[in-house]
Amino acid sequence: MRVAGALRVPGDKSISHRALMLGALGTGPSRVRGILQSLDVHSTAGVLRALGVAVPALGEEIVIDGVGLRGLRAGAADLECGNSGTTTRLLAGIVAGSALSGRFVGDASLSRRPMGRIARPLAAMGARFEFGRSGDGLPMTVHGGPLRGLTWHMETASAQVKSAILLAGLVGDVPAEVHEVERTRDHTERMLVGRGVDLRVEGNAVTLVPAARLDAADQLVPGDPSSAAFFAALAAIADDGELALHDVCINPTRAGAFEVLRRMGAQVRYQDARVEGGEEVATVVVSPGMLRGAVIEGRDVPSLVDELPVLACVAACATGETRVTGAAELRVKESDRIKAIVNNLRAVGAEAEELPDGFVVRGTGRRPFAGAVATHADHRIAMAFGVLGVVPGSAITVDDPACAAVSFPTFWKELSRVVV
Repeated sequence: MRVAGALRVPGDKSISHRALMLGALGTGPSRVRGILQSLDVHSTAGVLRALGVAVPALGEEIVIDGVGLRGLRAGAADLECGNSGTTTRLLAGIVAGSALSGRFVGDASLSRRPMGRIARPLAAMGARFEFGRSGDGLPMTVHGGPLRGLTWHMETASAQVKSAILLAGLVGDVPAEVHEVERTRDHTERMLVGRGVDLRVEGNAVTLVPAARLDAADQLVPGDPSSAAFFAALAAIADDGELALHDVCINPTRAGAFEVLRRMGAQVRYQDARVEGGEEVATVVVSPGMLRGAVIEGRDVPSLVDELPVLACVAACATGETRVTGAAELRVKESDRIKAIVNNLRAVGAEAEELPDGFVVRGTGRRPFAGAVATHADHRIAMAFGVLGVVPGSAITVDDPACAAVSFPTFWKELSRVVV
């Protein structure tokens, strides 16, 4: 198998969500270019419209007329979040900081995901939560109101929980301090600072000082490193060739998958590295190498948690054992990704073992794989095994390829284009 060509993966999902939210809360018009037009980001746009913001139809370039930090207005409609945990958790923080109430709902997968992790700190700030069923899944009603400042020591590494607390403090006009277990993606911090907020980072502690307003800003959304990782993995397991992935966000809190691919033996380099809109961006060029197993531990996980399904598929093509630990968070993603990774690798003929907080893959080098993959409507499982399926001689069928549209609507088209 040979790969060749260049592509620009869709805009970063995390930055796209935040660009819409912060644009909505800004004072004046904010221009957003290169936004990801995926189902998850459409969910964020829809919830903001339900909160009274005139978010235009998503396109290559949009302008959001912000309503200010105190300008949201809730109607009677449910806040429909689809499959998006980022939409739910970050906007729950925003509603918690306001004088509004909102009932968050989502699809069956999202409804099973835990929301208690945001409810606990936000309730400690003064918001109230109601859950419609047993447990802490959706539907979830958030009653915002006068908040008090908070210092919160995180129990697990989660950029979504951190962001929910910071956004609640921002909208609620109170100080918020978050101490992280491990450093997680910092797009919220970078984007708030870029919009005039007094926010300080010292080690693993993030402190937000109350702000009277949030400045409007122009945002260029770089390519999503989580999406780019699928094509970096494809190039790594190829026999020959090279792929150039243009304008990818290489923020250190997001670039862990590229570092692991280097450790496994792939050739990965950055070209034209620069800073755009506060984010580090580069062309990521990847070519094959003699792949070997790797150890991925808890300290590595926050920077590559969404890429672990495709790294597991690369591990199946490597020689030796790959062991992942400290990744219990995978069990409460769009699916139980630990179980989905292991069961699907076994289904296509690879050797894999489930751990409580991770998995082990014992690779025997590039060889054909065959079998049926159950995605559980999880876009990253579908795309990971789509990459594995192009190994010569393989015959992998993916039960729900369309679910890739959650983050990468053109994935299958690009995959067929770069394999030559």
